[in-house]
Order: sequence, then C-alpha cells, then structure tokens
Amino acid sequence: MGDRALTYPGARRAYADQRAEDRDEVHFRARAFGPDARALSPVIVNLSPHGLMARCEGAFAAGDRLRVTLPVVGVVVAEIRWALGGRIGCQFEQGIDRASYYELLSSVMRR
Repeated sequence: MGDRALTYPGARRAYADQRAEDRDEVHFRARAFGPDARALSPVIVNLSPHGLMARCEGAFAAGDRLRVTLPVVGVVVAEIRWALGGRIGCQFEQGIDRASYYELLSSVMRR
C-alpha cells in the first residue's frame, strides 16, 4: 500500500498518532508564567521529554509561550500547541535529556 494509505479519510491522523511519543501520567502542581508574565499554577497531568499536558486556568491560544518550572530540570520554555476546556498541550522549546527526564519522573512520583 505504501504512502497511498495516507490518502484515505482519517488515515493521516492515525499515522500521526502512531508516531506520537508516549507520555507518562503524573499529577503535580508546577509554577509557571504565562505569555503576559502572569503567574500560573498549572497541574501537570502527563509528561514526556518533549512536552506536557496540564490543567490550567486562563485563556490560551496555540503559539502562546509559557515558562514552566519543573523539578530537577528547572525552567523550560513551552509552546502551547492546543488549548481546550481548561487543558493545554505544550511542546518544549528544547527537549529534556533522558537522564534528567527520568530523575524528574522519579522526583514527581515520590510526591
């Protein structure tokens, strides 16, 4: 079938979902600053070395940038990729290296 399978309705989305990086389920409150420099307290609900999903109050749009303070790694810049119903999905400007990421996971799982 090759690339022709991508022409069917919904096939492109299914293909993209297969390539998505797994996220680890977590639950912790972080400190962050929004695009307007307002302090935020997002609850991070899943995490990967390249992004996160959080529950957060406020009106956000795709493309907005946040500065999020995470345990172990410190401040990361995250671009909001989507916002829906008090949830946001973000991609980190720079990925977290694997060793630091596992240390971060260990830290938040102990809380």
